[in-house]
Amino acid sequence: MNKIKVTQIKSKIGVKSDQKRTLLALGLHHPHDERIHNDTPQIQGMIRKVRHLVRVEEVVSH
Repeated sequence: MNKIKVTQIKSKIGVKSDQKRTLLALGLHHPHDERIHNDTPQIQGMIRKVRHLVRVEEVVSH
């Protein structure tokens, strides 16, 4: 399964509460936090909800 790295690039101050909860569900608490996730439809849906707050990169495994 493909892996993706999700990095929070903006603060969650001033965003809707459901978007704050989505960031927490992704394991992101502060700007510059990074987490590796499996590339599943559920994770993609969460990323779409907070796409203006995060950066997503594909992780290349050897």
